[in-house]
Amino acid sequence: MARCELTGKGPSVKNLVSHSNIKTKSIVHANIQKKQLHSQALNEFVDLKIATSTLRAIENRGSFDSYLLNLPEENLSKRAMTFKTRVKRKLAGKTKKKAAKE
Repeated sequence: MARCELTGKGPSVKNLVSHSNIKTKSIVHANIQKKQLHSQALNEFVDLKIATSTLRAIENRGSFDSYLLNLPEENLSKRAMTFKTRVKRKLAGKTKKKAAKE
């Protein structure tokens, strides 16, 4: 089953309730899409499997980098975690260069 690499969203169990109140279990799959997201800090495209709700949240936040940096690390996949550490290192290097110039 597919999972969102950023939020950890995956299949969930729900009940289909009939008119006679009989409950039948069913599985609801998250809308997972394979997308290329542009990282401004790394200046490259990143291939990730993400839920469409996560994609809307990224667009609302403004950029992939800012959304990724504010996510808790326990939900991230290994691939997403490597991108997060790469972005952190890149941004930390830029701030050190600015401090050295001043």
